[in-house]
Amino acid sequence: MAETRRITGGCLAIATHNPGKLREIAELLRPYGVETVGAAALGLPEPEETGATFEANAQLKALTAARASGLPALADDSGLAVAALGGAPGIHSARWGGPEKDFAAAMRRVERELAGTTDRRASFVAALALAWPDGRVETFRGEVHGTLVFPPRGTRGFGYDPIFVPEGGRETFGEMEPTAKHAISHRARAFAKLIAACFGAAA
Repeated sequence: MAETRRITGGCLAIATHNPGKLREIAELLRPYGVETVGAAALGLPEPEETGATFEANAQLKALTAARASGLPALADDSGLAVAALGGAPGIHSARWGGPEKDFAAAMRRVERELAGTTDRRASFVAALALAWPDGRVETFRGEVHGTLVFPPRGTRGFGYDPIFVPEGGRETFGEMEPTAKHAISHRARAFAKLIAACFGAAA
């Protein structure tokens, strides 16, 4: 198996057009001296997510951005997996919000789909892919388990955060301070693996 490549400064393309996700990723990378630039600022299109897993979609997005920008690129594919819905919406989490990515509508759909069941177990899953223009790619996965609550609570975060309470917690991700969420989130857990493998210790 080839040795994991390391990032030692410079500029990293973030393959997302989601401003909330871009902000969260930039905050997580800030201690490592890496400049970040989003896909929209680079004029990169959003590729069609045709993968069957979070990892496959993250790799597709990262490789597309790396080859188009000539920079190392980091992509995230993440979503909500609801136990009583057989893991849905899963990789289709954003699509449940429709063309406008209306997550208020997506959260209402989850509530409707759960009608008639008391099982509110759910997980957030994040797969991070770090790709280089030559086609090399590394992938890291993080998960956090919890329960769903309705109606949504809190205005922080993004996506399904206002209906998700992590195990052992009382606040939804939408109510938590960003630093508290970053300490335990699915994305933070995937990032911990990415940082250990590709960035080394913080300065």
